[in-house]
Amino acid sequence: MAFELVGVVGLGTMGAGIAEVFARAGIRVTGVEADEQALARGRDHLDRSTGRALQKGKLTPAERAEILGRVTLTTSRAGLRDADLVIEAVPERMDVKVALFTELDGLCKPSTVLATNTSSLSVTALAAATARPDRVVGMHFFNPAPVMGLVEVVGTVVTAPGLVSEIADLAVRLGKTPVTVGDRAGFVVNRLLLPYLNHAVTLLDQGVAGRDDIDNAMKLGVGLPMGPFELLDLIGLDTACEIMGVLFEESRSDRHVPSPLLRSYVDAGLLGRKSGRGFHGGPADGQPEKAAARTVRVVGLPELADRLAAAGFKDSDDPDVILVAGGADPGSPKTVRVQLTGQVAQLATSVLTAQEAVLGARDLLKIAGYTPVPCRDRAGLVIDALLFAHLNDAVGMYESGYAAIGDIDAAMRLGCGYPAGPFELLESAGLATVRDGLRALYAERRSPSLAPAPLLDHLVTAGLTRFPRP
Repeated sequence: MAFELVGVVGLGTMGAGIAEVFARAGIRVTGVEADEQALARGRDHLDRSTGRALQKGKLTPAERAEILGRVTLTTSRAGLRDADLVIEAVPERMDVKVALFTELDGLCKPSTVLATNTSSLSVTALAAATARPDRVVGMHFFNPAPVMGLVEVVGTVVTAPGLVSEIADLAVRLGKTPVTVGDRAGFVVNRLLLPYLNHAVTLLDQGVAGRDDIDNAMKLGVGLPMGPFELLDLIGLDTACEIMGVLFEESRSDRHVPSPLLRSYVDAGLLGRKSGRGFHGGPADGQPEKAAARTVRVVGLPELADRLAAAGFKDSDDPDVILVAGGADPGSPKTVRVQLTGQVAQLATSVLTAQEAVLGARDLLKIAGYTPVPCRDRAGLVIDALLFAHLNDAVGMYESGYAAIGDIDAAMRLGCGYPAGPFELLESAGLATVRDGLRALYAERRSPSLAPAPLLDHLVTAGLTRFPRP
């Protein structure tokens, strides 16, 4: 199809952004809102977005005028009759979307493709509400749509052959990278991202580590652009909880059960940036106590020993703190297990560890140039516990035939700003390392979702270090 006229229903931040994306690609757009007040807000979104691009030198005044000139704004859905494609960006409620699709089905010409920008709801259910289920797809843009390079293109079991490819080609025409997937709750990005974020909340709730320590561990230890609690506050805790509910409704997996702490924040109205306070925005984590360690012994960590020696600390037979490598026996109340990952030093504390030793170890690691992350001595500590379970989800997604390795990696890089995709991260960490880490997590917690995906186990058993690719 040519897709020369596109309709967008709902001109909030996302809908207005989608309209701008099409207009930038030279495609005429009819944007529809419920009333004049909402329409004015949509126009303001477009004006401000293109105005920012103009100020940054990314658009000339003439180009901006051409883009805005391609967009017709109206409160009448009759303007959608001749559209080749209509995308809805209305509130994420199935009843609202079904009612809209039913109306559009009766209004638009038979060849019109109806698309939903839903991030997690069933595209198949929306298709079934129409007399053209073969012409219904998902076209999930990411916010802000003019900036984010990813579009998840979702087909169903009844989508017409070739239509998903046509929509993917259209996404390329828009300057986006399409990832084609089947119709499962959360598609690729949210299906992988939200359980990871929820898992971080569970670790906080269980007292494994503090909020800021978990954020620092994943940013500095893994290289993710935001910590899980920073990202939850940006997404909205209510939105995250809703998506987790949708995932659980489909999968019934323990991995998809919303954390009780997440629900408590939502019930309290602490929704993140949208409400002014979520995990961040309230009282800060308690200020750490001061403790000075004058003497230290380092076991199995030569680089750390060298850094501390260069800072003037000498090895002692009767040290204030004993720092040992990750797998060593804690031994005494002065002993703190240390696991170094990138710039992060995870400090594993057991029931034997004295608080003075933890505080002293924290200060020593700062002096050595690391960001200390005190945490309870649990399988995987913070980084491996969160990351390995996350990567295991990606393996399960691929193993099920739901999405290709390249698409999964591209989706997480482009949709979440990951420095590398899940399979790239997995292969960098080592398949055997991740498999063995998952086995330790499963042995400790007995959660079925933490058992290594069979494919991962089989590859390690076969001695492979990479996932086979076509």
